[in-house]
Amino acid sequence: MRHKVEVFLAILVSVVIFNFIFKIDMRSISVDSLIEESEVNENDVSDKKKVIYLTFDDGPSYKVTGKILDILEEKEVKATFFVIGNQIEDKEDVLKRMNEEGHSIGLHTFTHKYKCIYCHEDCFIREMIECRDEINRVVGISPNIIRFPGGSYKHLNKEFLNRLHENNLKVYDWNLDNSDGLNPKQSKDVLYKNAIKGSKDLKTINLLMHCTDMNKNTSEALTKIIDYYKNQGYEFKTIEEDTPEMYFRIS
Repeated sequence: MRHKVEVFLAILVSVVIFNFIFKIDMRSISVDSLIEESEVNENDVSDKKKVIYLTFDDGPSYKVTGKILDILEEKEVKATFFVIGNQIEDKEDVLKRMNEEGHSIGLHTFTHKYKCIYCHEDCFIREMIECRDEINRVVGISPNIIRFPGGSYKHLNKEFLNRLHENNLKVYDWNLDNSDGLNPKQSKDVLYKNAIKGSKDLKTINLLMHCTDMNKNTSEALTKIIDYYKNQGYEFKTIEEDTPEMYFRIS
């Protein structure tokens, strides 16, 4: 009996340690110190001008993406959506609405399956191209702005970045995260606090959020997030082809 208890406790401790390390690793990649500062064109933002990019990953979804679009329309704010190619089918109207209402659409691979996209650089690039082809099929545009699932940290080096540039692909990570990717069931108040925490000294904010149908609380926190940054004097922009790249530090 004692042996079984010891085994159980050992397993429990291992699980706790794994979860702690995983969360630390996932949170660490949103820290501003990891951003390749040379890729943020500070001359593009004057001393008095602060800019925020609202970005939403993993859509389009049936309900939540639509709700987010409703809020953005009501608040007269534009955002950037990094979409997954195989999520577009049967939700073409949502993608069309993004485009028609002036939001930016980026590439977030075709499957979002890590074992596939990160097994080889060729697979990653192919998935981005497949995603772009699917977007082009629906709305007739061919975006070149991309976001790595999980972020580029530990996946991107100078050689790979050069390959992406050769394929006319530009990388955009984030420097602020509301953590709805780690736990979409966090309350709207917690998501709001996460979305503004650490923003005080940032002139340029690239805020990561998600818009799957699990992210209902994100949509419910969005109005308050937008109001906060408006009150702080931020200008809301979309990521476009000429937006300076923002990616985590590479070797």
